Amino acid sequence: MVDGLPSAMSSLPTGDTLGAADVAFVGNTLYALLAGGGCSHGNPATPNGVIQVDVVHHTWSYLADLSAFELANPPVNPGPSIVDWEPDGSWYGMLAVRGDLYATEPNHQQIDRISPATGKVDLVVDISGSSSLWVGPTGIAYHGNFFFGNLAPFPINPGSANVFKLTPSGNFKVWQPGLTTVVGVVFDRHDNLYVLELSDAAGFPNPGNGKIVRVSPSGQTEDILTGLIVPTAMTIGPDGALYVSNSGAAPPGLGQILRVEP
Repeated sequence: MVDGLPSAMSSLPTGDTLGAADVAFVGNTLYALLAGGGCSHGNPATPNGVIQVDVVHHTWSYLADLSAFELANPPVNPGPSIVDWEPDGSWYGMLAVRGDLYATEPNHQQIDRISPATGKVDLVVDISGSSSLWVGPTGIAYHGNFFFGNLAPFPINPGSANVFKLTPSGNFKVWQPGLTTVVGVVFDRHDNLYVLELSDAAGFPNPGNGKIVRVSPSGQTEDILTGLIVPTAMTIGPDGALYVSNSGAAPPGLGQILRVEP
């Protein structure tokens, strides 16, 4: 579709590669969320932001400069993320709801709304202002309200992450506790919640410890797929299947897209 997007290495000791973090459609228009741009990533001319992709001519243009927005709207409580602070952010998840785009940024702990019509960015919630602990919002879904997952601090403490319910007014609360390193959340048409976990073992992420957890409407949890290799994102298709990026944090050529029938 398009290439030449800014990329970089993160400030984490793992040196993860950052680039296009997520994509979403508003109508027939494709948008992408950039996570590898900005001065802190060595790309001062191409900041982090949301871009509009012309799929016919394979070109792109900025809709919103998220690096500038975060500079103008710092978190109330940077907390422990100051150790691996990313001035331009480490943008992660994005989805389209009722004509607007919503993006998560775990480093600064923001969820923002971006208008495709005007490019205006609005802060939906500064999570740092409501918690003394680093939460780190990652995957996000909409099911009557917004629901987002979080990583929780490393080293990994199994069961320390959650899925939160977020209202349009910016209030949030724990919806499903006892999860681990959540990087993706989706709902199916039967109100089941599917949670993608990066790595469910103590310590630091290791290949083979990723999994998908199903949470029923009554709150019962069930592992439906284990043994994933550092998965990073998940969505649900019109066929009802889950689509997962496996080996999402792996050397070039090893990444996979898996189709999972729940």
